[in-house]
Amino acid sequence: MTILNRLYTSSGAEAIVETLQINIGDEVIYLSKGYRDITATTENGNTVTFPAYAIDIALPARNSDGTQDLKFAICNINGAVSTAIRNAGDAGHSASLIYRNYVSTDLSAPASPPYTLDIKSGYWTATEAQITAGYMNVLDTAWPRYRYTLPNFPGLRYI
Repeated sequence: MTILNRLYTSSGAEAIVETLQINIGDEVIYLSKGYRDITATTENGNTVTFPAYAIDIALPARNSDGTQDLKFAICNINGAVSTAIRNAGDAGHSASLIYRNYVSTDLSAPASPPYTLDIKSGYWTATEAQITAGYMNVLDTAWPRYRYTLPNFPGLRYI
């Protein structure tokens, strides 16, 4: 039994440490859920400090409905989150995030493979920001991607 499986099934001295890496254009923001900053090694071998922040994370559901979204709420008391979102929107930058979880006793690598997701939507108030990130939504994707329509192919009218 691996330490992560034991951690999910019973209590012990270890704890799961959840982290987010938010990429907005060229800016990278690291966050850790909890009360203490952690310094951990990513899957690429980079050592990164994740500052403690007031966040709450809801992982994507494992189901077959085609929309697997990670949702998180983050403290916006100082306005830093809404400012970063507003600046990214004004500059036209796309945003993505990487979710990693670590075992508190072993910060040398993520405990499981990280999720890499695109930020889809969100809103903020004076006290918090609610953000949704997810994989590509397969159910709302047209197939074939290139549509044969009358403006592009007028001969279709006579078939």
